[in-house]
Amino acid sequence: MLNLRKRIVTDETNRPVAVQIDYADWCKIEEALGGTVMAKSPTDLARHMGKLDWPVDGLEYQQRVRSAWN
Repeated sequence: MLNLRKRIVTDETNRPVAVQIDYADWCKIEEALGGTVMAKSPTDLARHMGKLDWPVDGLEYQQRVRSAWN
């Protein structure tokens, strides 16, 4: 069991609404759970390339839509 120093955040009526812990303790929790969110590898977006059948060139569409803003 991890020994964590925590701070309880309360609302105006003194009811607990949140818990604050030190970042170092958060890292220990992440490690105990078997991974970290920070170390997640970026998503490879290239696998989605060519999946959308768009009848108009993307740059043409962007220029046309942006010209309507003026």
